Amino acid sequence: MLNRWLNHTVVTVLASSCLFAETPARVQIFPLRNTTGLIAPKLKTEAVEYLGRRSVRLILEGEDHDGLALLPGSDFQDGVIEADIALKATTPPGVRFPGFVGIAFRARPDASHYELFYLRPGNSEAADQAMRNHSVQYVSEPEFGWYRLRREWPSVYESHAELAMETWTKVRIEVAGRAAKLYLNGSAKPSLVVDGLKGEDLHGAVGLWSFTDEEAYFSNVRITPSVPETLKNGSEVAGSWEMRYSSDAGRMDALMELHRNGNKLTGTWSGPLGEGRAMTGTWRNGYVELSFAGDWPKESPQGAPGPVNAFLSGWIDGDAGKGRMRVEGRSDGGWVAKRKE
Repeated sequence: MLNRWLNHTVVTVLASSCLFAETPARVQIFPLRNTTGLIAPKLKTEAVEYLGRRSVRLILEGEDHDGLALLPGSDFQDGVIEADIALKATTPPGVRFPGFVGIAFRARPDASHYELFYLRPGNSEAADQAMRNHSVQYVSEPEFGWYRLRREWPSVYESHAELAMETWTKVRIEVAGRAAKLYLNGSAKPSLVVDGLKGEDLHGAVGLWSFTDEEAYFSNVRITPSVPETLKNGSEVAGSWEMRYSSDAGRMDALMELHRNGNKLTGTWSGPLGEGRAMTGTWRNGYVELSFAGDWPKESPQGAPGPVNAFLSGWIDGDAGKGRMRVEGRSDGGWVAKRKE
């Protein structure tokens, strides 16, 4: 009898251990039927019914243009964030207002730094194609706002999507390491892909983001964490790097020799754009930005030879690097690199 009881106990413990090991990370659900716990010092928060559902309404107060309401107890790194959001403009009739409403993640407790996907429903059906392409956007505050990203990397961090004012939109954000994707209204295809998040914080709160001159509505937020990718900020960039640039104008293989003095970078590029071309740039906790002057190769079928300026940005993770590169007026694409032994 005792042996039978012991065997049963061992089986039960093992089964429980296996069940516990397979249990996914804790899912957080915020129905947002009330404002309890929301951390929103700049926003007026109200529990309301809007378009047939109970939700939270955010209205910006004061002189700030935008504000965050952080979800209590959220500490998100990798995984999925889902939410229903809607927007109503409060500008006078005849004033064009495309609107701004979105979901932030990896936010600091004081909301000074965060990653953000946001929607601009009023741009979705604009007559001007450039405005249409500003329907969904990514920014990383405070260093990489929309203006900087649009000027430095045109069309990379924004896109068009079918949206409308005063209607509920289902948002799904998938985050994995330094990459994130935005999905809308149950589509299996992302509306915007960011391969190289700009923020250096690898985890933080999830927040509801709103703007001035509007009413923003949120409901049914669901946060599903996943096992985070193994990343560590602060990787050293100094050394020799074999890199490959794949762009709309073709592929280039090159060698970069880099040196770091604090946050300042110097070095050389050797490849199709020239040999031993002087590079300069900056390093921030593993994130690098570099530029150099070169010459477009005469053997390229894309454009005539001549002087060019090249710009790179991206992350160094250990002995590997990845990011974007553009040759002004000639090409745009991604680069990958590995440290040369």
